Amino acid sequence: MIRRFCAVALLLLLAAAGAARAETPGTPGAFDFYILALSWSPTYCAEQARAEGAQCRAGRPFGFIVHGLWPQNERGYPQSCQTPAPYIPAETLNGIQDLMPSRGLVIHEWRRHGTCAGLAPEAFFAKLRAAREKITIPPAFIAPAEAATVPPAEVEAAFIAANPGLTTAMIAVDCGAKRLREVRVCFSK
Repeated sequence: MIRRFCAVALLLLLAAAGAARAETPGTPGAFDFYILALSWSPTYCAEQARAEGAQCRAGRPFGFIVHGLWPQNERGYPQSCQTPAPYIPAETLNGIQDLMPSRGLVIHEWRRHGTCAGLAPEAFFAKLRAAREKITIPPAFIAPAEAATVPPAEVEAAFIAANPGLTTAMIAVDCGAKRLREVRVCFSK
C-alpha cells in the first residue's frame, strides 16, 4: 500500500515538473529558436461562439493569420518574461493588423511570448513581419471559397512545395476535430 502511494506520488511530481518545464517564466532573449504560428481562420471562426471582428466577418478575407512568433527552447518555452510587459506603441499595434487582425491577440501574444524575445515591441513585431514574409502561403490556402477536408500531410507537402528550403523537420501541422488549426514553422534566432 505504501509502495503504491509512493509510486503514485512520484508520478504526480514528475508530471508536475514536466508541466512546469514546458511553460516557464524565462529571461528575455534566452531561448533556442522561434516558432511562427499561422492560425487557419476558417477553423478559428467556426469554433468561436462569438466570431466577430476582421478575422471572422462576412466574406472571411483571411485564410491564415499570424497567431504569434514564439521564442522556443528545445524543451518547453519561456513565457511572460517581463511583467508588466512594456507598452506597445500605437503605431506598432496598428501597423501589424494586416497580419494579426485583432488588437487583443497582438497584446496577448506580446505579453506572453514577445516579452521573451529580448527585443523592444517595435523590433519584435518587425521580426514577426519578416518571418511571415519568408513564408509563401500555398495558393489553395490564400482565400478559400469553401471548406475543404485536407489531410495534414497534404497541408505540410503544399507548404514545403511553396517554400524552397523548408523541410519536414521545420514544420508542424496542428489539427483538431478533423479541422486544420495551425501551421507552425521553425526559424533560427
